[in-house]
Amino acid sequence: MISSVLPTYNRAPMAFEKGEGVWLIDGSGRRYLDLGAGIAVNALGHAHPALVAALTEQAGQLWHTSNLYRVPQQEKLADKLVDETFADTVFFCNSGTEACELAVKMARKYWYDKGQPERTEIIAFSGSFHGRSSAGIAAAGSEKMTKGFGPLLPGFTHLPWGDHAALKAAVSDKTAAILIEPVQGEGGIVPMPDEDLRAMRALCDETGTLLILDEVQCGVGRTGKLFAHEWAGITPDIMMVAKGIGGGFPLGAVLATENAASGMTAGTHGSTYGGNPLGCAVGNAVLGIVADPAFLAEVNRKAGLMRQRLEGLVAAHPDVFDSVRGSGLMLGLKCKAPNTDLVAAGYEEDVLTVPAADNVVRLLPALTITDEEIGEAVNRLDRAATRLSA
Repeated sequence: MISSVLPTYNRAPMAFEKGEGVWLIDGSGRRYLDLGAGIAVNALGHAHPALVAALTEQAGQLWHTSNLYRVPQQEKLADKLVDETFADTVFFCNSGTEACELAVKMARKYWYDKGQPERTEIIAFSGSFHGRSSAGIAAAGSEKMTKGFGPLLPGFTHLPWGDHAALKAAVSDKTAAILIEPVQGEGGIVPMPDEDLRAMRALCDETGTLLILDEVQCGVGRTGKLFAHEWAGITPDIMMVAKGIGGGFPLGAVLATENAASGMTAGTHGSTYGGNPLGCAVGNAVLGIVADPAFLAEVNRKAGLMRQRLEGLVAAHPDVFDSVRGSGLMLGLKCKAPNTDLVAAGYEEDVLTVPAADNVVRLLPALTITDEEIGEAVNRLDRAATRLSA
């Protein structure tokens, strides 16, 4: 018989009752060091006191009114995001998938209103992941994402990752936008080199094409900047944000320049729950912490320490690991052994990691992880690798 929960997940045989910082605790009291952070969602760890206080205070006042009315917490968070980024305006939703839907609509509506309705094509890249909606899977284009779900939403062109010559050749008078993750997450922790992002921005400027960045996984301090594209010194026209911005509460956003958003007038898009008082209260608390330059400097310092320790781990287990890659505290262990075997061995050593494509294990700890916890995490990974070697 089918389970009462639709069986679309291959779940690990464990459940948790409590979280504290980078730790998850099951019903028996067993403590696991969480290097997944809910897939880069719990940016400040589990039960961060500032987030608990913000949510609790707001829950005692007002949960939901819909977007039929002004939402002060939403306006406050939008103002913060505009102040901290390239953006002139923000739309709030509940997830990265919803952010992708709007980003696609926004790019196409922009060209429609400019009198060029034929500019509908969106260029995306191999290895990408943009959510599981109709637009998201069409943008990714891989068989794993799309098989059985046809006919797919048309208007997407897929190019090899990192092939700028192919990209330059593909942009035409039908192209609306280029859509890319500055660091691929599901694709195996693959950063786009800064020089390639700069070349992409220049190509968009030259052709009028909109640049859409998907920073759902790599944004909100994950790479040591508030958003990953800042390392390249560029700005997008449209940006998708989710995961870390809610610190564990469902929250997403699309940030845009006034120009890129010019087609999105009253009635062109909406969300019942998007930007509700609860989500935005937490989002304000998250951004108030993560956007602090001193906090981001600490993320960078800890990222350097963790990478150094992981390089030593790889050298100690050449039969298990190939290399370390990534940016900030968005790191990947490229494996020689099956990555799922390493994840399973980690469960036995009470450390939680996340598999990805290209036989990579993702390490996405809370940005608040301490030096001591980094050391303990690598020790547990070391024991997991020894278990595999045996």
